[in-house]
Amino acid sequence: MADQIPLYPVRSAAAAAANRKRAVYYSAAGPGPGADRHSRYQLEDESAHLDEMPLMMSEEGFENEESDYHTLPRARIMQRKRGLEWFVCDGWKFLCTSCCDWLVNICQRKKELKARTVWLGCPEKCEEKHPRNSIKNQKYNVFTFIPGVLYEQFKFFLNLYFLVISCSQFVPALKIGYLYTYWAPLGFVLAVTMTREAIDEFRRFQRDKEVNSQLYSKLTVRGSCFIRTDQLDGETDWKLKVAVSCTQRLPALGDLFSISAYVYAQKPQMDIHSFEGTFTREDSDPPVHESLSIENTLWASTVVASGTVIGVVIYTGKETRSVMNTSNPKNKVGLLDLELNRLTKALFLALVALSVVMVTLQGFVGPWYRNLFRFLLLFSYIIPISLRVNLDMGKAVYGWMMMKDENIPGTVVRTSTIPEELGRLVYLLTDKTGTLTQNEMVFKRLHLGTVSYGADTMDEIQSHVRDSYSQMQSQAGGNNTGSTPPRKAQSSAPKVRKSVSSRIHEAVKAIVLCHNVTPVYESRAGVTGETEFAEADQDFSDENRTYQASSPDEVALVQWTESVGLTLVSRDLTSMQLKTPSGQVLSFCILQLFPFTSESKRMGIIVRDESTAEITFYMKGADVAMSPIVQYNDWLEEECGNMAREGLRTLVVAKKALTEEQYQDFESRYTQAKLSMHDRSLKVAAVVESLEREMELLCLTGVEDQLQADVRPTLEMLRNAGIKIWMLTGDKLETATCIAKSSHLVSRTQDIHIFRQVTNRGEAHLELNAFRRKHDCALVISGDSLEVCLKYYEHEFVELACQCPAVVCCRCSPTQKAHIVTLLQQHTGRRTCAIGDGGNDVSMIQAADCGIGIEGKEGKQASLAADFSIRQFRHIGRLLMVHGRNSYKRSAALGQFVMHRGLIISTMQAVFSSVFYFASVPLYQGFLMVGYATIYTMFPVFSLVLDQDVKPEMAMLYPELYKDLTKGRSLSFKTFLIWVLISIYQGGILMYGALVLFESEFVHVVAISFTALILTELLMVALTVRTWHWLMVVAEFLSLGCYVSSLAFLNEYFGIGRVSFGAFLDVAFITTVAFLWKVSAITVVSCLPLYVLKYLRRKLSPPSYCKLAS
Repeated sequence: MADQIPLYPVRSAAAAAANRKRAVYYSAAGPGPGADRHSRYQLEDESAHLDEMPLMMSEEGFENEESDYHTLPRARIMQRKRGLEWFVCDGWKFLCTSCCDWLVNICQRKKELKARTVWLGCPEKCEEKHPRNSIKNQKYNVFTFIPGVLYEQFKFFLNLYFLVISCSQFVPALKIGYLYTYWAPLGFVLAVTMTREAIDEFRRFQRDKEVNSQLYSKLTVRGSCFIRTDQLDGETDWKLKVAVSCTQRLPALGDLFSISAYVYAQKPQMDIHSFEGTFTREDSDPPVHESLSIENTLWASTVVASGTVIGVVIYTGKETRSVMNTSNPKNKVGLLDLELNRLTKALFLALVALSVVMVTLQGFVGPWYRNLFRFLLLFSYIIPISLRVNLDMGKAVYGWMMMKDENIPGTVVRTSTIPEELGRLVYLLTDKTGTLTQNEMVFKRLHLGTVSYGADTMDEIQSHVRDSYSQMQSQAGGNNTGSTPPRKAQSSAPKVRKSVSSRIHEAVKAIVLCHNVTPVYESRAGVTGETEFAEADQDFSDENRTYQASSPDEVALVQWTESVGLTLVSRDLTSMQLKTPSGQVLSFCILQLFPFTSESKRMGIIVRDESTAEITFYMKGADVAMSPIVQYNDWLEEECGNMAREGLRTLVVAKKALTEEQYQDFESRYTQAKLSMHDRSLKVAAVVESLEREMELLCLTGVEDQLQADVRPTLEMLRNAGIKIWMLTGDKLETATCIAKSSHLVSRTQDIHIFRQVTNRGEAHLELNAFRRKHDCALVISGDSLEVCLKYYEHEFVELACQCPAVVCCRCSPTQKAHIVTLLQQHTGRRTCAIGDGGNDVSMIQAADCGIGIEGKEGKQASLAADFSIRQFRHIGRLLMVHGRNSYKRSAALGQFVMHRGLIISTMQAVFSSVFYFASVPLYQGFLMVGYATIYTMFPVFSLVLDQDVKPEMAMLYPELYKDLTKGRSLSFKTFLIWVLISIYQGGILMYGALVLFESEFVHVVAISFTALILTELLMVALTVRTWHWLMVVAEFLSLGCYVSSLAFLNEYFGIGRVSFGAFLDVAFITTVAFLWKVSAITVVSCLPLYVLKYLRRKLSPPSYCKLAS
């Protein structure tokens, strides 16, 4: 069949063989459940597939060494970036960063990780030192705090610029005003920043101290225990861990320290699903060597759920799997801060250009370079230092508003520097377990083909089970057998229609036997020490029983059988005991167990009833896997579809009776297959499949995973807001797909493309081409396949995935989650948000532009590491739609208004200097300049943090309004240019108006122009406000009152230049009618046109939110 697949000719036999191997892989599905799913690899269009992917899909690419493929996409991207433009825009930054990273690596060279030998009870035999067993999430230490914070501040152009300007005032020839006018604002900004960082660092220190103080030292006498790994891999199922067998034969626990034994372990690595090591005991004859695997390990950040454990520590501190899978926290910078940083650079260029023009018009007379620098200082208010002060204070206010919002109680803002990011998000990457779901499974439905039982008819099942076992017990009579009578000839006997009671009995019995659940009995009295009852006592009291399993679905099934009367009371590796409604205990011997895998999508068990010696093969699994296995029926497919539409997770249950001869034949073939050294897994699967024929269909079960409150409307709201949602989970593919459907992450009208498991470049090539032909479908992909795709086709895969309405990545490690976030940031340039509730989500949360943690059942690790912490997933709707919108809109308006405030006074300074023959003489001195940016205008300008363009109810009702925010139109070069033109117009009107109207009283020009300037600023705030708040009105009148009341104390500042022309403030002059109407006239001319333009724009081209409001 492989020879029928046309491939491009290749030049080497090796490449041809590789292509044939790939072709066989994709065509050898054969008959069975998977055959129809691979129809997309039709023979006739294979040749068309191979050339659909650009560039890397040529035949030359296939001939290269596989190890070279992963360099191709990155190389192509880098080639596009190279050139003069790249160097001017980004090259210098890249080179500087590379040099800094090289120096850091030299200074902090990491120790090479090596395999190690750990002796039991003999620490002195350890040849090398290992890291301290502690976790550290702090960004700084005592020595790096001040340098680190200063570096983070002065890497912004705005702060660096003002540092240089402030330092220049120590040079006498360059001194323009008082030192405090420059150093006071800069010192205030740095003090606020350092205080905030110190508080955050102290909180991190306290959290680390709390975590590091929590140690556990918990192996059961039986040689196994259960652990929870939800904080490590996101899976809430309990994992069975097995002890080293030779240590279980020791008489007492203390003998562990008297034997001569050691553990040899591989070097630390990130993979949490594998481990290789050996345990050696030297003082026995002969020496004992026992291999160690993942089943013998308990990783850090896991919890011993049942049993008592004594272990030997192999990896500590930063060498543990959990720490190696956690990225270092980074200092996050908001997109709005970056945009403002670019605008300040543009303002700096304007500042330099204006200074050069003034020096040029001066004629380069005298020490022109000194005059140039003095002009730079005179116009330095073009870039206002108060911009950072106002924005930082605004961010603090936004955070306070979020935490005080009664609609989202329990919200905590842990990073106060990026609240505006909540209004700019395009991608939301969410965990599944504990974030979208409550991880509480509830049995909802049992379908027998002709009859269906729901939550309201479970009592009928209970009655049937009780009657069935009481009837069987009475039939058994003196034989005292507690199970069904032998039916060895059933398969050959003619089929008779069973009663409903008999069918229910068979179904419930199959469900309670076919699983990997283990009942555990623990004391509820809270007694320390021995928490587990001795199983020899057979204390099967219901109040002490809990169930442990590899899947919460299975626990729900076994709990349901208990509720209807058939209870699993005991289980070990070889046997299982059930208790009937009458209290009788039935024993079954476990002969074989076939665990669930993502490939087979089913699990099976072979048991022998000890009372009747009957051997039965039970199996349950997904409908697509079980349909070809069970006997013909006409209801299974339809009912599976009905349950899936209800959001239920379905399992098909079947059985097959085996004779002793049939089982012995199977066992010999199965044992032989397991001993094979070549293609072991294929041979084992083939032997098991020999049993999976014509099985008797017993029932169909439906289990519901309870979603978090209001998850569906919240996800719908986010989709309508233009946010693309990716679900990244460590859980199984089937579980993740089911939750994606039930939560409406994938809408009912959308198809789902399940990305086939791929292991090499050729398979990834074909699967990507199959995926390309799909339109408007959600993507489901496993972590292993994702890794292969990103290795060879990173750019193409991300480009295709970003076009999907939703993406589900299952079996993701914590590092993969963070990698996906980084890929989206690099390839799309859009803002990302990650939300989760477990320790395995921390890396993703820290890598995202905005990290949100949920305080859930998996602990507080994610919420403590996040930028924002919420109680429930549904709170994210209001956090983004309302607070994200307000934070971004308010900061955009506040930032631009503060820049306008600096531009207008700089324009007036330029006009003033030109009138005085381009002299570098300040128009306003000392306290006037400080007061202008503080008490005279600060309160009204800062009151813009209370402004809102849309009411919260409207923002929640119409999430489509959020789409406009992601376009960044509230703060752009266009809006910035409009404010620049407004500033130039108003500054020119104020200065020239003062000179024209007061030509005969020129000595009063400072008082006149400054008064008009203050009035103009107060009116401009009123023009900018969209929704009035009573505090805004108070701020307006408070500032006006401050200015008027301070006039009597500021007469010395109203002179022109340093040498006054006798132009001190004349109280009699400013109280004249002429002064008042002329100042009013200048103010009206500077503001009235803007009010008219705003009114016309609202009427002719209103924004979208105005249309909704009306």
